Amino acid sequence: MAARELPVIVRYALELFAPLGTLRVKAMFGGWGFYCDDLFFAIVARDLLYLKADAQSAATFAAVGGEPFRVRYKDGRSETMNYWTVPEDAMESPAGMQPWARAALAAAARNRKPGK
Repeated sequence: MAARELPVIVRYALELFAPLGTLRVKAMFGGWGFYCDDLFFAIVARDLLYLKADAQSAATFAAVGGEPFRVRYKDGRSETMNYWTVPEDAMESPAGMQPWARAALAAAARNRKPGK
């Protein structure tokens, strides 16, 4: 079976994240998950990039107008997950993305499950 081609937003996000370290991307649940040095720190869903946040960092994303990722189920329920959009200017260059991506990596590290 041929490998699935990466969407433009996923390829672009990989460029933005390139200075972080060893990256890999994985198709999951109709979207894409991003790992850096084995930390799961970002997702692309519905052509939007979201970065991992936690109790310590979510307010920073919210303060700049970030929106949390919401999962909507077929039965009408929805759930908010701790992944947030970034400011538009962060999407313009790897340098602009770095503070946001590093915050996401820090949140991923703080919330890493034991044994990993």
